[in-house]
Order: sequence, then structure tokens, then C-alpha cells
Amino acid sequence: MQIEIIISFIGYMLVMLAIGFYFYFKTNDLSDYVLGGRGLNPSVTALSAGASDMSGWLLLGLPGMMYSDGIVGSWIAVGLIIGAYLNWHYVAKPLRVYTHHLNDSITIPDYLANRFEDNGHILRVVTAVVILIFYTLYTSSGLVGGAKLFEATFNIAYSDALLIGSFVIVSYTFLGGYNAVSWTDFIQGILMMLALVITPVVVVTELGGITSAITAIESLEPSHLNMISGVSLISVISLLAWGLGYFGQPHILVRFMSIRDENETHKAKTIGMSWMILSIIGSLSVGFFGFAYVAANSIDLADSEKIFILLSQLVFNPWIAGFLLAAILAAIMSTIDSQLLVSSSVLTRDVYHAILHKEASNKELVWIGRATVILIAVIAWYLSTDENSSVLKLVSYAWAGFGAAFGPLIILSLYSRNITKFGAIAGMVVGALTVIIWKDLEGGIFEIFELLPGFVFSWIAILLFSRYGASNPDSIAKKFDEVQNRLDYE
Repeated sequence: MQIEIIISFIGYMLVMLAIGFYFYFKTNDLSDYVLGGRGLNPSVTALSAGASDMSGWLLLGLPGMMYSDGIVGSWIAVGLIIGAYLNWHYVAKPLRVYTHHLNDSITIPDYLANRFEDNGHILRVVTAVVILIFYTLYTSSGLVGGAKLFEATFNIAYSDALLIGSFVIVSYTFLGGYNAVSWTDFIQGILMMLALVITPVVVVTELGGITSAITAIESLEPSHLNMISGVSLISVISLLAWGLGYFGQPHILVRFMSIRDENETHKAKTIGMSWMILSIIGSLSVGFFGFAYVAANSIDLADSEKIFILLSQLVFNPWIAGFLLAAILAAIMSTIDSQLLVSSSVLTRDVYHAILHKEASNKELVWIGRATVILIAVIAWYLSTDENSSVLKLVSYAWAGFGAAFGPLIILSLYSRNITKFGAIAGMVVGALTVIIWKDLEGGIFEIFELLPGFVFSWIAILLFSRYGASNPDSIAKKFDEVQNRLDYE
């Protein structure tokens, strides 16, 4: 192993830890720890949202899919770009206004409890349970990705790699909270984008240009150049349906809540979408042209999800390779830290503070938040100990769970005054259960990505239970109208 790569890795991890220590001394209360005091600028908000969204999937899972399946895999990118744009356009600003107006809600369960006046905490608890179930899976996917990176880069055992990656990520999240997470995500987002733009350009150059690279792919596997080759309508619908997941991802939604001014969401949207489009094109190109490079050099690649790691080590000098491999670590860290923090904030704010100990001091809540970061990380680490786990499969399960359970509810809570608490509970339960049950069914229509039926059934359940169940008190409608008037005025 080249010493330059090791030095680059260690330097990068030390920078992340330094940011954690810096914000450790600037964290005064729970709002600072879980939402950064609503003080993020548009650039940090946008890149933090993008980096926490994409994770190691962008540098491992998506290139791996493109390497194995060819441009058929780009259908998922189309769905994600459309979904992300609609989420920024229709959810970001209203959610920022609503959460600030409704008793300064700092978590998603907090917002929903205030939105529907959930004094009995039923809605808050159901929301917290759903978040914790799917985030343990989501976080474990990131830990698997990190372990694969350390394993392939440093040639160490998977179990040891898992421990090293987990320690670094938990450390700065534990120390600095939301501000540390967001600013490290900002740095990580820049690093990820640069890596994904540079790598395919160099690989294509090594292959003699785009024309030569495409010709090589056509001669090796013609189906790789056909966007509909060997793919069914159900497969295309399933890949496009990934975009629906954006409306329900808590670690993305809290970015909207934390921006310092709701009128800056448009600027953040422009920055975020530009970053996303460039990064996804780069990610697809890594897998697509990496296939030609591996074949041209007679390389045996057993795990397609390691194509970016392989290319980084083969086509760059060690210093640049260290920089590019750190980008994978950045992608992984940027999502895990956000997931840990959201899970921690749910346990701290929505269980411990709201239900168990309402008189807890700010200092106590911050330390409870830090303790729960460790607790959740240990559970996720345990789930990640299977070295045969697939990053993409773990991500798809959690992504579907959140999208189905929360997506319809977030949209309807922002745009309909007639949604009730029991409609909200029904929607979350139906969405989550549909994903869990559908995942185990096989054949025919059940091949559709579980997010789509979960999203549809959740939407229907919300409307039905809101229409035929107990109606809202007048105070809820009044709050809704007040916020709506503010949005219309702006």
C-alpha cells in the first residue's frame, strides 16, 4: 500500500474530527445540536442535502449498477433528478415556514405533532418508531460501504475495516452535532463532485477518447448501449419510482428546516440541483467507461461496486488516488452522520424530552443526544457485520420505507387543511407495512419497487382516514390558514 494514500486518508479524517471539535464548543442547546440553530446559508444547505442524500451509493452502488447493466441503470438517475427537483420546488420553502411557525419544530416528529396537535404523543411515537427502524438499515448500508472501502484500500479484514470507519464517523457527529455534520457534508459534497468529474475523464483519455471507449463497449457487450435492452416496463417504472423517495427522507427534510431564511430556498435549489446533475452524470460515467477499462486491461473485478475504488488506484498517482478514495469515505460519512443525528434527535426530542422528562435542561438534552448517537451506531454496526451485504440493496429498502411512510404525509400536511392526525398515523403505518410486506413477495406486479405501491397506499390511507375518521379541531385549520397566508404573501 502506497504511503501517500495512507497519509491522504489520515489527513482527511483528522480534518473531519477537527470540525467536530470546533462545533463542540459552539453547541449550547438541543436546537444547536440537532438543527444548527436554523442558521445555514444556501450553499451549505444545498451541498449538505445533496451529500447526505447520495452517500456511498453514488460512488459504489450506482457505478456498480452501471458497470453490470449498462445505460439501463440510468433510468434510476432520471427518476432521482426529477424527484429531487420537485422536492426542492414544492417542499423546501413550505416546510421551512411551517416548522418555524409551529412552535419552532426541530424534528420531523416534532413538526407532525405540532401540525396535528398530537397531545397524546401517539403520532410522535409512531413517527419515531418508523424513523428508527429504517435508519438502522440505512446507517448499516453506509457502514458496509465504508468497510468495503477500507478493506479494498488497505487490505485489512472486513470486521476491522468496519470498526475503523464507524469510529471516525461517530466521533465527529458525537462532538459537533448538526453544524459539524452540515459543514463536513459541505466539504464532502465538493470532494465527491470533483472525484466523479475527474475520474471518468481520465479513464476515457486512457481508452483513447469517447469514440474508442464506446466502440470497445459495443464490441464487448452491445446491450450496455441500449437503454431498453432486456428491461421490462415494470423495471423502468421501478427505477423511475426512486424519485418519490425524496419527499419522505428525514435527513434531507431537516436541511430544508435549517436554512437561515425561507426566501433563500430558491438559491439553494439551484446550487443543489447543479451539484446533483454533475455528480450523477459522473457516477454513471465511472461505471459505464470503467467496464471498458477493466475489459481492455484484462482485470478480474469480482465486486462491481468496487469499480470506482479500482479505477482510483490504477489510473492515478498515489496522492490523487488518496484524494479520490477519500471522496468515497466522504460520501459514506456525509450520509451516516446525518442519519445518526436524525435518529438521535428523535430519541432525544421526541421520546426523552417530550414524553419521559419534560423538565430536562438543555445541557442534559445535548448529552442525551450524544449518548443516543453511540447507541444507534452500535446497533447499525451489528447489522453491518455481514460482509456479503449489498450497499444498494440496503439503501433501497430504507429509501422505500421512508418514502412510503413519510412522503405522502409531508406533501399533504403542507398543502391540505383537511388531513387529520388519524389520517397521518394511518398513512405512516400503511406505507411502512406495505414496503415491508411487498419486499418479500415475488413475481408479476410484485416485482415493482416497493416504494411505489407503498407511496400510493399511504396516500389513499391518509385521505380515507382523514375523511371518515374524527375531524380536526378548528385550531388546526386556523394554524394552517395562517401559515398558508404567509406563504401566499411572500
